[in-house]
Amino acid sequence: MVFSLPPLAPPSDPAAWYAPDVRAQYESHPGTVVTVRDDGAGFSYDVREPVLPAADAAARERVEAHFADAHLERPLTREGTVERAAAGLDAKYRRIVDRLAPDAPASRRRLRYYALRDLRCLGDLTAYALDERIEVADAADDHLVVHTTDYAPARTRLPARPAHLGRFLSERLDAYTVPFGEFDVPVVVYREHLLGADPFDLQYAVQEPPLLPGDAELVEACKDAIWETNVDDVVDDRTRFVREYAEGHLSRALSARQTRAWRDALAYRARSALAAYDLAVPPVSRRFSADRLDDLVYYVLRDFVGDGELTVPIRDDRLEDVEANRVGERVKVVPRGGDERVPTNLVFEDETHFVSLVTQLAAHDGVELNAANPSAKVNLRPPEVDADVTIRCAVALPVISEGGPHVSIRKQAPDPLTPVDLVKQGSIPTEAVAMLWMAYERHAAVLFSGPTGAGKTTLMNAHLPFVPFDDRPISIDEGSREVRLPHETGVSLTTRDHENPFKRVTMADLMTETNYLNPDVEVIAEINTPASFETFGEVLNTGHGVIGTTHAEDMETLVNRVVERGLPAYLLREVDLVVFPRHVDGARYVGELVELVRDADAPADGEIVKGETTVRYRRLVARTHDGGFDVRDADSAFFARLAARTDRSVGAVRAEYERKHRYVRYLVEEDVRDADALFAFLADLRVDEAATVERIRGERSARTDGGAR
Repeated sequence: MVFSLPPLAPPSDPAAWYAPDVRAQYESHPGTVVTVRDDGAGFSYDVREPVLPAADAAARERVEAHFADAHLERPLTREGTVERAAAGLDAKYRRIVDRLAPDAPASRRRLRYYALRDLRCLGDLTAYALDERIEVADAADDHLVVHTTDYAPARTRLPARPAHLGRFLSERLDAYTVPFGEFDVPVVVYREHLLGADPFDLQYAVQEPPLLPGDAELVEACKDAIWETNVDDVVDDRTRFVREYAEGHLSRALSARQTRAWRDALAYRARSALAAYDLAVPPVSRRFSADRLDDLVYYVLRDFVGDGELTVPIRDDRLEDVEANRVGERVKVVPRGGDERVPTNLVFEDETHFVSLVTQLAAHDGVELNAANPSAKVNLRPPEVDADVTIRCAVALPVISEGGPHVSIRKQAPDPLTPVDLVKQGSIPTEAVAMLWMAYERHAAVLFSGPTGAGKTTLMNAHLPFVPFDDRPISIDEGSREVRLPHETGVSLTTRDHENPFKRVTMADLMTETNYLNPDVEVIAEINTPASFETFGEVLNTGHGVIGTTHAEDMETLVNRVVERGLPAYLLREVDLVVFPRHVDGARYVGELVELVRDADAPADGEIVKGETTVRYRRLVARTHDGGFDVRDADSAFFARLAARTDRSVGAVRAEYERKHRYVRYLVEEDVRDADALFAFLADLRVDEAATVERIRGERSARTDGGAR
């Protein structure tokens, strides 16, 4: 008699009579099996991981004890857990696990899995993070509940809030690297979806290399050795010198530490003896992972060549602000173009170290911080940052800062915005761009006025290509470092208030120097100090064109500020245009563009009386509540001023405005966002407008014909 057996059915098959309650069973990761059951009261979700024999369980405890004091960085999101599990255990961890594990390959394989799970991933939640069928997790019950693509809700064996649940529920928004020396440091921006865990839902994390037990002591010993090193020759490349010394010192330290283990030392020496008689292959001299040495060298370079914990945020061109307010508090950053402060995973735990970093930042710009001079405003220029980028830094010692030192860093965008960028963003209408073009080109007096961070300097720099290429713009005062002059004829002059008081360069010195340079337009990027206001008044009296920024939210505040700084209010009537940018809910835009009205009979929207002086103004551009712009360019006093200044009729000036407005619309249509391309186009217009227009027509005709064919 011949018996035939039916084919084996998996537990999830409805025909599997031996497992009637199993609804799904699959491998979510090598060695991990998921089973979904229906017990009548709902679905349950179980995970079966590799089973450890007694010897392997004891080895697992030894591995955990070995890494108890290690500074290990776990994945910040579920996506990061999946990527780390796919990459496997790094070589420097495998060496330690294999040394503590039994010799059997299966034991090593199981222990590597648990080391990856417990030390480098999310512990008990790792298997759940690796299951791509899980879509939602709910912590409202007494146990964690998951929703899979086919079964929901499914009750797990985990408690409602297991360790690292916030990371499991986090959503990664961006991941990139920031260059520092020869390293590319990963950065992750993610959003937490766990209520009640952190008042900040958006997070910024710098994923610096993890340190194994004892690595922090090795780094400190190496730094001490570098401090005590005698240098005979001039160090041309500080980074290369520190790196080479650190690699040599740490290589010796790691080799010495490895040979202290009696078993490894005995095997090493026995193999060396046999190799001397050609009976064995010589042992490898470096018995540690190469990436471990690189990790240690990174921390030495970060503290000696970089800027400590602030190294990566300072060099991250996606950030606009970096703030470290006190010891023991997370460093905050503001992404470029955003309006929300975001906490980081960087914290200054030691005040002495924080003070040393603040002093170092000030010293980069030649400033010495001490009890007599506890705060300063300096400029930073890390070698990894574009030379055209200005990083302004306000630092202070605990003498005037409660809770320890503080650092506030504002970074200029690596590439200047153009009027086309501003129009595309809805920040300014094309009519306002045409008006500013005429003002810059005709050497008018223009002010950009608003609170810090509203985008005053950005607006001013975006329109600087409108200054004719053959004119000579001169930027003066400390803020001139933020001025972007594309002109070959331009010159930037800066004060150095923190220098020796007997040798410091003052605004008066700069004004004297500027007069010798015969400027067409003077740019004062920060009209805030009494000296800068005095300079502004003198420039208005000279008749030169002047462009500047100051802090005032509206016309009344501006007039009051001018008077408080000691200038007569009537000087404001020499200003042609005032632009008031706004910064609301992360959006930066022109709130108002105002012209100053001199004629008492001309129409005006408001007037401000200061003593015997009346300052009258009229809004040419105003932002509307729906995000658009209300433009009034008829009967403009600004056009009348330009007509008088250039000996033309108002009609001719208006015709010029209409022509420039058409060019602005053309630039927007052609998406000319590059500042150099814009400057070149404007230069061509000035050299031969007719030929430039014919070229534009020819290019458009060629594109149209090509598209038709």
